[in-house]
Amino acid sequence: MEEYYLPACELEIIQHKTKDIAAEITAQKIDVIELGAGDGTKTVHFLAELINAGKEITYIPLDISANVLEINRKHILKSLPELKIESIAGDYFETMKSLKERNNPKIILFMGSNIGNFEDENAVDFLKLVKSYMTVRDTLLVGADLKKNPKTILAAYNDKVGITKRFNLNLLARMNRELGADFNVINFDHYAFYDPVSGTSFSYIVSLENQYVSIADETIHFEKNECIHTEVSQKYSLANLERISSKVGFSKFKPFLDSKEWFCLGLMA
Repeated sequence: MEEYYLPACELEIIQHKTKDIAAEITAQKIDVIELGAGDGTKTVHFLAELINAGKEITYIPLDISANVLEINRKHILKSLPELKIESIAGDYFETMKSLKERNNPKIILFMGSNIGNFEDENAVDFLKLVKSYMTVRDTLLVGADLKKNPKTILAAYNDKVGITKRFNLNLLARMNRELGADFNVINFDHYAFYDPVSGTSFSYIVSLENQYVSIADETIHFEKNECIHTEVSQKYSLANLERISSKVGFSKFKPFLDSKEWFCLGLMA
């Protein structure tokens, strides 16, 4: 959608800055590890640019869904048929442990602003966990949404055609379908709020009336205008990211930005 700028900004960096990122990695033979890989739509461009830069790579996507990893594999091989792929399905808090067994230098990808799903200290703790599976030869590339005009950020989570609203309310529809709940979805609304000082974007589902909802054997009362907090998405300044990198224990932080300076791929080593 027009307002959700993040994927386009990240793809621009991948397409135009991957050669510069590759220049920061001295090894020619590397393992590319992707946490929460998804379908590989953007990653295929990153991998292609690494190959064009002369790197010999093995791609190791990690995702909780074996099904999405098969989609990832087919998508990547369609563009890069000679690429070696070793998919690992499971919770990456567990599957990351296998990284220590690999001998090649690694670049670990945590893309798509997924770091923004953690509140500040939790982000530090998560990156410390990732770092514990790294050696001095490895690097970490973290995608992060940057602070910008608050109206631009708010529009991304409250678009004019209501896609984000449907996305958020779909949580209720899924609970009806998968947990046997009886939410009347039209009795709820979507509300997004962005605090430009903290850089935190919040999403809520708002009860439009006094109502009761049953889930399994439990009945829950929602007062009119009561909110369900569904999402946090953290935005960063470059100073924030450099501070986080330092707290995690990295000695190097190098940001790569899109032309609008709205998004960052930060290289930590």
